[in-house]
Amino acid sequence: MDMEKIMKKAEVLIEALPYIQKFNRKIIVVKYGGSAMSNEELQKNVIKDVTLLKLVGFKPIIVHGGGKEISRWVEKTGKEAKFVNGLRVTDAETMEIAEMVLGKVNKRLVTMVEELGVKAVGISGKDGKLLKVDKKYSSGEDIGFVGDVKEVNAKILYDLLENDYLPIVAPIGLDDNFDTYNINADDAACAIAKAVGADKLVFLTDIEGLYKDINDKSSFISRITASEADELISDGFIGGGMLPKLNNCTSAIKNGVNRVHILDGRIRHCLLLEIFTNEGIGTAIIKDEDKASMSGV
Repeated sequence: MDMEKIMKKAEVLIEALPYIQKFNRKIIVVKYGGSAMSNEELQKNVIKDVTLLKLVGFKPIIVHGGGKEISRWVEKTGKEAKFVNGLRVTDAETMEIAEMVLGKVNKRLVTMVEELGVKAVGISGKDGKLLKVDKKYSSGEDIGFVGDVKEVNAKILYDLLENDYLPIVAPIGLDDNFDTYNINADDAACAIAKAVGADKLVFLTDIEGLYKDINDKSSFISRITASEADELISDGFIGGGMLPKLNNCTSAIKNGVNRVHILDGRIRHCLLLEIFTNEGIGTAIIKDEDKASMSGV
């Protein structure tokens, strides 16, 4: 029996204890997408992490994307996937494909959670008017059935959490005319986190976190305040797909979310490492007033 190995396990559990106490009964919204979704083993690890969070007292909500899978199916029909400023151009046919694919992904995630002995309910933003949208334009350009969330019916999510379910949300919404719209999953997760007063919002992405200079690995940022993040944006340090993501992060903090995490979903158990260890492994965006503490919690 390797006593040292066993004691290390005990130390890990003890290190996690204050975090478990602090977040008991708190809501955490996990935006799940990117490469971590296309690899089945990573998928299982993410679902195990979220299930564990639930079992130790968190109230998780998963908001998932499905972009790569949607693009695959769009190409199968002979169409080309088109994007403007990171947003998918969505005509009526593409919308139909997106809804079909997201529904399939949604039920697969529900099944994985249920297999681990936790109750899950998969819904889209159309159910119970969970996500009401306006048509979204990209720099004035019409990009089809892409929605901007204007209202979240948080009661549905509260009811599910109260009844011990883990809600899994597909980012599709309805406008005032009951037309169906595709919603960027980051936008949907951010809107939901604000509406339910989440303590944490976590983005599982394909990068390690935030860099001041993406080409300089030593410029990694593990903790940053919302104001400092805004400065990085206005000084032109942040570009590409990270720009809308970081805007979502600071917007969430300004609207009551306590802390936002950007994590590399390709790292096994990144969620647990970030939330339950002192060092963490991704980037945490925190409130300006929390700067003095800058701790992992």
